Amino acid sequence: MAEDRDSENSDSNKNPDTEDNFENGIEEPNFDDPEDYVDDVSDEELLGDLIKNKPRETDGVKSVIIVDGIPKVGPERVEKLKNVLHKFYSNFGKILTVDYPVDENNVTKGYVFFEFASPESALEAVKLTNGHKLDKHHIFKVNCFTDYEKYENIPDEWEPPKPQPYVDHGNLKYFLQEPDACDQYSVMFDGGAKTAIYLNTNPEPTLKQEREHWSDTYVEWSPLGTYLATFHPRGVALWVGENFEQFMKFLHNNVQCISFSPCEKYLVTFSNIPESREDPHCIIIWDVRTGIKKRSFHAESQPIATWPVFKWSHDDKYFAKISKDMLSIYETPSFGLLGKKSFKIPGIKSFSWSPTQNILAYWVAEEKDVPARVTLLEIPSRTELRAKNLFNVADCTMSWQKSGGYLVVKVDRYSKARKEKNEYKYSGMYYNFEIFHMREKQIPVDSIEIKENITAFSWEPIGNKFAVIHGDTPHINVSFYGVKAGGTVSLLKKFERKQCNRLFWSPNGQFIVLAGLRSMSGKFEFIDTSDFTIMAQNEHFMATDIEWDPTGRYVVSGISWWMHKVDNAFWLWSFQGKILRKHDLERFCQLVWRPRPPTLLSEDRIKEIKKNLKKYSAQFDIKDRMSLSKASKEIVEKRRKLMEDFRNLRQKRIEEFLAKKKFRLELRNGIDTDELHAEAENLEEEVVEFLVKEESIVLEED
Repeated sequence: MAEDRDSENSDSNKNPDTEDNFENGIEEPNFDDPEDYVDDVSDEELLGDLIKNKPRETDGVKSVIIVDGIPKVGPERVEKLKNVLHKFYSNFGKILTVDYPVDENNVTKGYVFFEFASPESALEAVKLTNGHKLDKHHIFKVNCFTDYEKYENIPDEWEPPKPQPYVDHGNLKYFLQEPDACDQYSVMFDGGAKTAIYLNTNPEPTLKQEREHWSDTYVEWSPLGTYLATFHPRGVALWVGENFEQFMKFLHNNVQCISFSPCEKYLVTFSNIPESREDPHCIIIWDVRTGIKKRSFHAESQPIATWPVFKWSHDDKYFAKISKDMLSIYETPSFGLLGKKSFKIPGIKSFSWSPTQNILAYWVAEEKDVPARVTLLEIPSRTELRAKNLFNVADCTMSWQKSGGYLVVKVDRYSKARKEKNEYKYSGMYYNFEIFHMREKQIPVDSIEIKENITAFSWEPIGNKFAVIHGDTPHINVSFYGVKAGGTVSLLKKFERKQCNRLFWSPNGQFIVLAGLRSMSGKFEFIDTSDFTIMAQNEHFMATDIEWDPTGRYVVSGISWWMHKVDNAFWLWSFQGKILRKHDLERFCQLVWRPRPPTLLSEDRIKEIKKNLKKYSAQFDIKDRMSLSKASKEIVEKRRKLMEDFRNLRQKRIEEFLAKKKFRLELRNGIDTDELHAEAENLEEEVVEFLVKEESIVLEED
């Protein structure tokens, strides 16, 4: 019975296809024989076109680099070598694995494998450390692991690279050829949803371009006015030309801040996301012309208030940043550290570049018995040009004159009271201005002292004066000082009891606006510092911003929707304080003038023009009268056209009204309501006045 059941089960489990094969003389495969699993189908036949994209040995190792040229050391020194190399290469990103090949005696072979968390970090490490000199006997040769396949497949015959097609963006400096020297400015309004570019013509500005959602946050002009930068979720875009065509885009997610180098060769972008601050690509430096990423950095613990993290020399040759007890200066176009290492400066707090020379000023905080110190360094020689020790220092702020002739260091000092238990007790603060004369031999330093609290300080852009707001409400004073070559600093004028908290010099000097912004209700004073005449006193209530145009002819005051949610507008003033135009814009946000590059005229030529200004002014007066006359004609023509359009529209509506009279009579049972309305309109109103005689009643007391 069991045998019958087994035979039945075996018959029921038979595959009919197998039986057919067997009956047709095809041998049934033996599944216990491994040779039966071997077929003659090749990979090419099985995959077809997919074989071209089959995995390669180098796939998955794009994050691996090979560093050759490291020291060959034994087991007793290998840990020290590992620590040095790991610390050095961890600056480029997170390191996953490290492999140090050794020989039979456990001596390193002179090369090492690093695996990073991302291919971008590996490429960055190769680019910036290839050729690095560890010491005089060891120079690194660094390559990506994937480069070896590329080098193996180099063709025997060299083919020259194909030239890239030239893209003509037109004249990038066209705005400087405007015949009447009218400047452009950008305006963001409607809560930032709209951006417009205007030409500051008279009597009304001329719209050059307007776009919706041109930028997601704000717009920024480059230092020389060549590019307009806009912000987007995936990066930054630059726009050029008369039609503002896209010139270049830089992919960097969630960019919050940017800064251009002074000559516009490079652009720095910063993605301010707290969780990505340790990302080695949090800060990226780009080549503006080519759009190529030159180098990237992580943000360390830098807060957004310290932006820009990198400060540039005036000629774009160097840029620098500080970290704890360290000053790092990089050179271009290599983007490597100057001298292959950073400067160790214990206690360094801040630094600043001269606007006209490769001179760097930095200050070091006071520590125990070591005084604070301000130092001037010449770069690249690192020669110390001048240093000054300072005592009882709480803080320092450095300000360069625009022409680089002077450096002012505002020093916040503690007032020393008495010594108790070998410690000094301080009471209150006072302030010093240390003025370095950069153009004079051995750089002499003058000093002035101010006992009152200092609110604002500002150099005259062209000239040798500076202004200081000092004191507290209601005793706020504004003092003007002059610096003479080879002489001392002298007080030129002191204005007492002023309502101001900001100073705005004209780009060409001489004229200044004392402004009480935001909390001071927007009061302005326009002053001519040649004789300290108050030209005008005005008010733009709750103003948040002041902007001079590049020529120094106009001033704009504005109430930004970003700061204040009502009465958003911007007003245009002359440099003498006369209101010229008022623009009320729905949710006005930002106005920025387009910068101009420095003039190509020499100082002697500028002096000659100023000397003969009356000779030129006559022809400019004629041109101004012609432009005003032309503007008046344009306004009259515009009004005439508007009136004509209104009359045409009114006549059209009257004809439509008369054409529908029959229909109205049918709806109103034959009653002509038009005549009733006409009679009501023709009624005369008569006003009758009555004189009412008043009588007084005197009540007698009982």
